[in-house]
Amino acid sequence: MWHDIREFLELIKFEHTLFALPFAYVGMVLAADGWPTWRQAIWITIAMAAARTLAMAANRLADRTIDAQNPRTVGRPLASGRVSPRAAWVGAGVAASVLVLAAWRLGPVPLALLPCALVVLVGYSFTKRVTWLSHYILGFVDGLAPAGAWVAVRGSLFRADDAPAWLLLAALTFWIGGFDIIYACQDAGFDRKHGLHAIPARFGTAAALRISEASHVVAMGFLIWLGFVTGMAWPYAVGLLAVAFLLMAEHLLVSPKDLTRLNVAFFQVNSAISVCLFTSVAAALSVGR
Repeated sequence: MWHDIREFLELIKFEHTLFALPFAYVGMVLAADGWPTWRQAIWITIAMAAARTLAMAANRLADRTIDAQNPRTVGRPLASGRVSPRAAWVGAGVAASVLVLAAWRLGPVPLALLPCALVVLVGYSFTKRVTWLSHYILGFVDGLAPAGAWVAVRGSLFRADDAPAWLLLAALTFWIGGFDIIYACQDAGFDRKHGLHAIPARFGTAAALRISEASHVVAMGFLIWLGFVTGMAWPYAVGLLAVAFLLMAEHLLVSPKDLTRLNVAFFQVNSAISVCLFTSVAAALSVGR
């Protein structure tokens, strides 16, 4: 049993949840104008982990035949047979159940919005089959983390004072979309051959990297806008400078002719960015009080 659990956690790359959690925490502390109740923080953490587990399990199930044909992904647990489709379905079902429980514990509005979130969480895995905008759809899915945390604390998303949640959603859509474009560069040939839609496959690696750079400029614009809307103190500006530096470093690590450092750019740099963003927001709120 423990072996199966370890293989499932490898399937969904559970350790990358730590990279995604700061996104939710940014929305959480902004909505609370500081730290929320511990009950809210715990259930938001559980909801975030469950949502990511469900999305990754659904993605691996949707792509298992594709992964089995791609030399880069053929060793993944589901594609290689180390995890059975049945086990992946069970894991996805458990994650979905935990997510429903967390939404219920967080209040009626998160619970009411959950069906829409479930459709997006599961459905984005199929968008690569129909549009090269799939990178930004993935970014939108990840952007639901701070928006969902905002709803969990505020109980609303469509009032005038909910603008920070939408700015975070927009920023993450372009930020995540931008570095997913970088990650997709390594599969450009495979995607093109198998009729899968991605910006590198459609426009070439060099153009894709330029589009990624433009996406990150747009993301920074939304984060700057967020600072003005919320009136955050100086630590946020310092954090944004650090984020801008890390984004530039990310793009310096890769080029159309050299993708060997892509994993460093994709995982390590973006993990640092997510932590830096949350830390700067938390510090700015602390100074602002």
